[in-house]
Amino acid sequence: MKSKSYLLSGACLFLAITMRVSGQTPYPFQDPNLPIEERVNNVVSLMTLEEKVAFLSSRPGVPRLGIQNMGHCEGLHGMAQGGPSNWGKRNPHPTTIFPQAYGMGETWDTELMQQAGAVEGYEVRYMVQNEKLRRGSLIVRAPNADMGRDPRWGRTEECYGEDPFFNGTMAAAFIKGLQGDHPKYWLTASLLKHFLANSNEDDRAMTSSDFDERLFREYYSMPFRMGFEEGGACCFMTAYNLYNSIPCTVHPVINEVVIKEWGVDGIICTDGGAFTKLFESQQYYPDASQAAAGAVKAGINQFLDRGFSSGVTAALDENRLAEADIDKVIKGTLRVFIRLGLLDPNNNVPYAGIGAADEPEPWTTDKHKALARLVTQKSIVLLKNSKKLLPLGRTKLKSIAVVGPRADEVLLDWYSGTPPYTVTPLQGIKDKVGPNVTVTCTTDSNEAAKVARLADVAIVCVGNNPIGVPDGEWAKVSVPSEGRESVDRKSITLEDEELIKQVYIANHKTVVVLLSSFPYAINWTQKHVSAILHMTHNSQEHGHALADVLFGDYNPAGRLVQTWPKSLDQLPPMLDYDIRHGRTYMYFKDKPLYPFGYGLSYTKFRYSKLRTSARTLPGNGSIIVSVDVTNKGKLAGDEVVQLYVRHLKSKVERPLQELRGFRRITLQPGERKTIEIPLQASSLAYWDVDRHAFVVEAGKVELRVGGSSADIRLKRTINVKNIL
Repeated sequence: MKSKSYLLSGACLFLAITMRVSGQTPYPFQDPNLPIEERVNNVVSLMTLEEKVAFLSSRPGVPRLGIQNMGHCEGLHGMAQGGPSNWGKRNPHPTTIFPQAYGMGETWDTELMQQAGAVEGYEVRYMVQNEKLRRGSLIVRAPNADMGRDPRWGRTEECYGEDPFFNGTMAAAFIKGLQGDHPKYWLTASLLKHFLANSNEDDRAMTSSDFDERLFREYYSMPFRMGFEEGGACCFMTAYNLYNSIPCTVHPVINEVVIKEWGVDGIICTDGGAFTKLFESQQYYPDASQAAAGAVKAGINQFLDRGFSSGVTAALDENRLAEADIDKVIKGTLRVFIRLGLLDPNNNVPYAGIGAADEPEPWTTDKHKALARLVTQKSIVLLKNSKKLLPLGRTKLKSIAVVGPRADEVLLDWYSGTPPYTVTPLQGIKDKVGPNVTVTCTTDSNEAAKVARLADVAIVCVGNNPIGVPDGEWAKVSVPSEGRESVDRKSITLEDEELIKQVYIANHKTVVVLLSSFPYAINWTQKHVSAILHMTHNSQEHGHALADVLFGDYNPAGRLVQTWPKSLDQLPPMLDYDIRHGRTYMYFKDKPLYPFGYGLSYTKFRYSKLRTSARTLPGNGSIIVSVDVTNKGKLAGDEVVQLYVRHLKSKVERPLQELRGFRRITLQPGERKTIEIPLQASSLAYWDVDRHAFVVEAGKVELRVGGSSADIRLKRTINVKNIL
């Protein structure tokens, strides 16, 4: 039997189609030529109070008015319609699956990020609109704009890294891809998560992330602001945790900063179950009525709790909420619906034709497969390559041992969908070398050394399981170094490093492939093993991309997006959210195992002629920073040019250095290119707590350009002039 909601949705769709075909426009809101606010106000005026309360759900609609219900879908690295957490409602359907967001960040490629977002957005539209599928939703919960301030965070895999400018830049690129470039209509709606300072899992709904006003403005909120202002998103999810002792679900910054200052006017939703936590575990309110009133007045317009409506109704009955309060917030969802074209005739909406009956499923096309492979190739980081062990010469090898627990699998994380196919490391290597090379594999640690001893080269595949345990049981991990949603890591020591030692003793020609969602302190491996690669999980093209890099068909140029410490002794306590106490490359006081922005290549690059378009930067202007980069090697390759700034004399404490620009470029052997990176004076501002405003400080700023935060090749000092 079809459910009542399905029948209502079908009736709603029929009504909408009928009105479009007949050309009738019985309500002003159905006129696409009217201003958005006029249309939104008309819808609200036509709704009953019961419909308004129901519209606060995570799948709102007004069937009586022909407005179809539209919910959310997950999409951190591909639309999730399956995967370990059954986003496909135990009826999975394939979609293109990219590396984890952390790995996508390691590409340091904004154009590629936008392309990946566009592929995902297209597949979301196809899934929703194709007559045979009709599944999913046009509101995509992505990207995760949280800060990876500590490698112990169990959900590090979901973010882009530890730097706010970097995370904001990558998030904005992905958002642009998801939402498309049409001036009026969106391909999909990007819903950022989780606002704010959500980077610990243990007791996450009970802990408070405490820090000052400057860190709120300059660090934790920056990627969100950039996602809204530069990416064009207008939706976000609030976090479970408290921020300075106030639950993020009802924090005043939602209204005071996000809505009033940044102009966010779309969907603002709770996380799943967060409403109930307000009056149960958090005990911030005594009951559901007061919690509902607090949430709506804070700006929440969608609840991810099934029991929210009774609390809202009670708040109305008790005069804690007025109908006007609900009117105000539900307009945000309606604005998103209009931008998606859900209230307009199909012939007006440029994306309405996606998913036509004769169109092939996009995840089966060569175009989407090729992009998944390219993103995966670009995400791979070469951590070490002494003695030039890599790239491997396939014509010189007779036998290869592929060993380790991750050698013959592609692991999916909790927010992954189901890929149309997967290529394991073993399969990718076999495909690459062909039948003339013997490839032997074992995932048994006891057998690994024996197999490695008999081979010309050993490739050890190790790393975490992103769902903690094989069956994905909630809040469970198998070893201390594992982390996932609801569980922070208790160690950053790789348990499989003992396996690496045994394989290396058996065969010094050992390559370690670390497949991980976060940093590991692989100190012994870094000291002894000649070649180390890092890549994340999930990609359907995992094995092919890895083999491309191992055998030199692709020159690796991924870069790390976090500081990799040598031990936990180098880090402050997990719940210390004041990053000035030694977190991230901006304040890290010791020498790390690998620095932020680090990554090697099979070729070498020379930097020269650092210059600026002007020696003085006006406080309200910008300059162009230029540098020449030359490929000095014999192989084509990519370099990631990174621009950092250092304030030489400031009246407030500043980071040791801050990333303020980057470009990934491709150079042929011997080729030289001039790289131009714009530098806005506004990006040099600090938050003045007395004036409650960003201030561009006059004085000298050192420009630092190089291949990582610890590989600064050239420096140049400029003067910043005061605006006054």
